[in-house]
Amino acid sequence: MININERSSSPIYEQIIQGMKELVLKGVLQNGEKLPSVREMSSTLLVNPNTVSKAYQELERQGVIETLRGKGTFVCTGGAPVLSDETLHRLKSSLKQVVLDASYAGVSAEQLKQWIDSYLKELRSGTNA
Repeated sequence: MININERSSSPIYEQIIQGMKELVLKGVLQNGEKLPSVREMSSTLLVNPNTVSKAYQELERQGVIETLRGKGTFVCTGGAPVLSDETLHRLKSSLKQVVLDASYAGVSAEQLKQWIDSYLKELRSGTNA
């Protein structure tokens, strides 16, 4: 389901957020599907429940999931989340860093475009390229 890399510079809660978003985009998690509880997810991933709770809170804030009191947590059925100015700025900043690193490493603009196209295709098809 979600792979946690403890050696990654990315915090575990962010890895959970990215993993959940990827599973939704690939169609592994369907709209309206019930998610494991915080305790179940923390047990599965072998991480602190507070870490999973933080990830779930952020996913809910971003409109990816929703929690219904007494029923559980579900993948949102309301369509694509709204892109806030903060999120847009964060995405542009991340992309700028990737382009900078790739350029410094000698990766061409064409190769970057191919990688992006390939990954978008992978997300749309729900498979691993």
